[in-house]
Amino acid sequence: MLKTLTAVGIALVLVSTPAAQEPADHLSSVVDRLARGERVFGVSTYDLSLENARSLARADIDYVYVDMEHGPMDFRALHTFLLGMIDKQAIAESGSLRQRVTPLVRIAPYGREASAWAVKQALDIGVMGIIFPSIETPEQALAAVRSMRYPQRRDSAYPEPPGQRGSGAGIATWFWGLSGPDYTRRADLWPLNPGGDLVALMMIESAAGVRNAAAIAAVPGVTGFFIGPSDLSNSLGVPRDAPEVEEAIQTIVDACLAHDVACAITASAADMPRRIAQGFRILGAGRAGGGLSAGNDAAVRAGRAVR
Repeated sequence: MLKTLTAVGIALVLVSTPAAQEPADHLSSVVDRLARGERVFGVSTYDLSLENARSLARADIDYVYVDMEHGPMDFRALHTFLLGMIDKQAIAESGSLRQRVTPLVRIAPYGREASAWAVKQALDIGVMGIIFPSIETPEQALAAVRSMRYPQRRDSAYPEPPGQRGSGAGIATWFWGLSGPDYTRRADLWPLNPGGDLVALMMIESAAGVRNAAAIAAVPGVTGFFIGPSDLSNSLGVPRDAPEVEEAIQTIVDACLAHDVACAITASAADMPRRIAQGFRILGAGRAGGGLSAGNDAAVRAGRAVR
């Protein structure tokens, strides 16, 4: 017991020491794996119950994103869900504050709508990344990035793009397990800031988004793209299985690879090998509720089996 407590104490000291400008270890499992060149796997959910939170916190996934685009924008329920994901046993066993399963949120406002208020609410509760629906221009992506960043100090190594997020993340510091100053230092976008633990994923799901994919990928602070094939097919005016949809997906992937940003898509177990070979680094296994379903689990297993 003493050894376990000592390990946790050492981890807390290491996390809260401001000596290094860039932390050696990331608190986000998604960032940690992507920084190592690894793939990440996860699920989406509407179920914000404590039971689902506890189950997913110990599942064999790297992230869960709460779908608040098509589900309710219920920040009180999101707060409860994140509290349910805190796993003290995992912290004690690992000696690290790293969140084993990284919580992300897909917000409701589209790129053409004002979204900074929703970003602020979600980040101040403690989520470690935002998925922005229907981003169609680099200007929209830039606005998304700025909404996630704090204004930088004069001596910041990464001053651009200038941040607009307001101070007041008391709940987030509790969830992350950090002091206020340490949270502010770490709550920045990766890979723009190599020491950051937040991710900004732009959903490309329209013909306009495809046309501007390269310019969007070039915006500093964009971590990657998340492709929405169903909305993309609707925007293109063709069925989901039409060749034009796969051509558009390949265009998006090419932009990701050219600008070294991560590309994400949801895939079944049968489709995982093809999507991985195509260049996707973030792979969704579908929607989960009450823990992983058999289909979720099969898709994650199939993805992890690809070498």
